[in-house]
Amino acid sequence: MTQERILTHDQLLELKRWNTPTIYNGWEQITRRDHCADAFNLEETRDFMPQMGPMVGYAVTVRIEPSNPEHRRTRPTATSEYRRYLASVPGPKIVVIQDLDKPAVIGSFWGEVNANVHRALGCVGTITDGAIRDLDEMTNAGFKAIARRLCVGHAAVQPVDFNCEVEVFGRKVAPGDLIHADKHGFIVLNEHEQAGILEAARFMDSNECRTVIDAARSTTGLTSEEILQRLGDAGRQFAENARQKFQRDSEW
Repeated sequence: MTQERILTHDQLLELKRWNTPTIYNGWEQITRRDHCADAFNLEETRDFMPQMGPMVGYAVTVRIEPSNPEHRRTRPTATSEYRRYLASVPGPKIVVIQDLDKPAVIGSFWGEVNANVHRALGCVGTITDGAIRDLDEMTNAGFKAIARRLCVGHAAVQPVDFNCEVEVFGRKVAPGDLIHADKHGFIVLNEHEQAGILEAARFMDSNECRTVIDAARSTTGLTSEEILQRLGDAGRQFAENARQKFQRDSEW
């Protein structure tokens, strides 16, 4: 079931201005989950369009099994049903695909055609633990892809299941989860974390700039001891600012 949208479109655009590690820095201050184990990908990802910057959107989910042509025989209307599902969900959307052939790579759901089709239906990109193809054409369509690798063919690919929980790169994703993703990986925010993420990310980014980064970048003419003192003071101030704001410990 699709969750109610908590953030406005302009708030999502503001989230897109930061990289995913910055979003993580805010998330760890507001989450009730384990900041050492939850929400982010546990396996390595590859961003095939890093020049496009981060993508932000709500998860729509699919499972595929390109090696198995039986799915096309037993469910010939799956593609049209899946597209109706996509059209029913408000955007922006990120298509999260679990490839059941993993660790093998037999075929890709993605290419020039599907990238353009999904853009038309309000999707901004994909995260798949399988492969993509038509890289230049997908880039030209403005459809960002985070995947495991490239491949040549599509094999017998079609949706097997959709609008269901999936697991990609060691992380479970449910329909409606908010995702922020870039060349570093991705983070998955549940409905309880979405309302506060923008303010938290904004605060922690400013907190860094005003304390530890400023101390590290303003060292001209100082001795080593003076630099170490400045860094220590800045780290303590950074932590105190975070404690006052969120009532919990921070990175420094």
